[in-house]
Amino acid sequence: MSEILALLNLKFTSQMGNIRIRRLTEHFGSATEALKAKLSDLRGIEGLDARVLQHFGSSEAANRAALEIERARKVGVRLLGLTDPDYPRALRALSDPPAVLWVKGELPVLEVVPRAVGLVGTRKCSAWALQFTRTLSRDLTQAGVRVVSGLARGIDTAAHQACIDAGGVTVGVLGSGVDNVYPSENRRLVPHMVLVSEHPLGTRPMSHNFPERNRIIAALSAGSVVIEGEVTSGSMITAHAALECGRTVFAVPGRAGDPLAAGPHKLLREGAVLTESAEDILLELGWKSAPRLNVELPEEQARIYTALDAPRTLDDVVVLTGLNAGTAQVNLMMLALSGMVMELSGGRYARV
Repeated sequence: MSEILALLNLKFTSQMGNIRIRRLTEHFGSATEALKAKLSDLRGIEGLDARVLQHFGSSEAANRAALEIERARKVGVRLLGLTDPDYPRALRALSDPPAVLWVKGELPVLEVVPRAVGLVGTRKCSAWALQFTRTLSRDLTQAGVRVVSGLARGIDTAAHQACIDAGGVTVGVLGSGVDNVYPSENRRLVPHMVLVSEHPLGTRPMSHNFPERNRIIAALSAGSVVIEGEVTSGSMITAHAALECGRTVFAVPGRAGDPLAAGPHKLLREGAVLTESAEDILLELGWKSAPRLNVELPEEQARIYTALDAPRTLDDVVVLTGLNAGTAQVNLMMLALSGMVMELSGGRYARV
């Protein structure tokens, strides 16, 4: 059995959500090994009670998994499993990363902290917000930043369209199957962008899927910008998800007393980065300056500097360079003293 088939088997098993699948793959090393496990071994996994285990290894789940692989092959959709080396590392920041991703288009390499920004806001937005979004998306794209959003009407559509018009890469995260784009008028954008979903092909755009997809937008972005939205809007869910996975939250100020400005203003009071232009985002994330290519550095510092192609924590640097934590910390300090690197909020480091 292939690993992606095993992961789909688990996903289609009743009562088996993302958290339980993650626990299984971490415990047994893979989904394939988890499905081979004895019932006595499975009982020791947190959250796997008798109610869950009665469905484990069902033929119905196995048949559905095989059918989904064949359907994806026919429509040119790539399936990325949680244990796949190409699975976006950025999503591992989530407590419940999708067990399987359905991807239509060429998904760019998404780093631990990707050079991407989420642009989110209300569907029923003002004309001013639409124009602001277009300008912001264009300027970010021209700075080499990917734009991530949810392909909904309003702010999302404006963000995707402006990125496409500027020749950039934009990622749409759906609350439906990637073959069931909603709203239908946005199907014209599909050939020019990347679509990502955690839902099987044919899934309809149901309301409870949209809050879930917002956490993926947040994780696939180094920061999320809330442009307009009420305090209870879906864009606020994205902002809170961004904070939970260690990302930066940006908010665009609006008019006092305007209900559509209530969400961003609440975020600003809570410490979000005030955003009036792409410059504010680029500076906060450490993407403003071009890398210094002609500076000779000691080997360990050079490795760290190369790894800082986006803001990184000390743990990120350790993983990317193979250095131990002590050595990485000392060399980060040396780079900071030399003016090559600066420390950002949240224990992150970036090139100057």
